[in-house]
Amino acid sequence: MEQKTILALTFIRNVIAELPATSEKLCFDTPAFYLNKCLFARLKEDEEHLVIYTEEREQWMQKDPETFTITPHYINYKYMLVNLDRAAPEVLKELLISAWKQRANKSLLKQYLANL
Repeated sequence: MEQKTILALTFIRNVIAELPATSEKLCFDTPAFYLNKCLFARLKEDEEHLVIYTEEREQWMQKDPETFTITPHYINYKYMLVNLDRAAPEVLKELLISAWKQRANKSLLKQYLANL
């Protein structure tokens, strides 16, 4: 694993550590992040992209199509690819928290908001 990938994963892990009920497991032999049993982000096999759950991918892809894309595989799913070399840390953090929130139930959201 390249140094830039290790740095990106460290950043991602630090953001996710602040979110309740999360865990890290392997998915397709890459680090993946779950809220309980729901996948919300994972490193793509190319180690250059993060696969992330989002219900707003069209707006992200329109805003910056070089950073936010999908492949034909993801057309029917609520995931997009984030180019880790291009994504600003604050945007990546926003996307990770948003992905978690979109998967969370009301009690977890309440717990998260109480800890802000």
